[in-house]
Amino acid sequence: MAYWLLKSEPGTWSWGDQVAAGTTEWDGVRNHQAKNNLAAMRPGDRAFFYHSIHGTEIVGIVEVVGEAHPDSTDETGKWLAVDVRAVKPLQRPVSIKAIKTEPRLAEMVLSKNSRLSVQPVEEAEWRLICEMGHTDPD
Repeated sequence: MAYWLLKSEPGTWSWGDQVAAGTTEWDGVRNHQAKNNLAAMRPGDRAFFYHSIHGTEIVGIVEVVGEAHPDSTDETGKWLAVDVRAVKPLQRPVSIKAIKTEPRLAEMVLSKNSRLSVQPVEEAEWRLICEMGHTDPD
């Protein structure tokens, strides 16, 4: 299993929207590095759901339930999406500030490139953030 982080502006698609919708297509990604990360995802992988712009915090966990496929919102056919389902919220959201001030997360992609919308998360980072969020990592 691999771990990831997916960013969404809560005004566009929030954790509450994801929970209410159940399984959805994670679409609208228009960055080549993020596209490559989507292509690497496999069913069963887990991802943090991160509210960007407003809130700037990890608020939940989703599971990848379908491999990368053409993004239904892309008329060019160049971009990919994956299907995800809500698993659980973090008991305590973990802010970008808390992540950036935690020395053990200094090498995390989010600490170094907070603009990338789909990014990998190392297992040790996953476990630490779940601990910070008072949430079981499994």
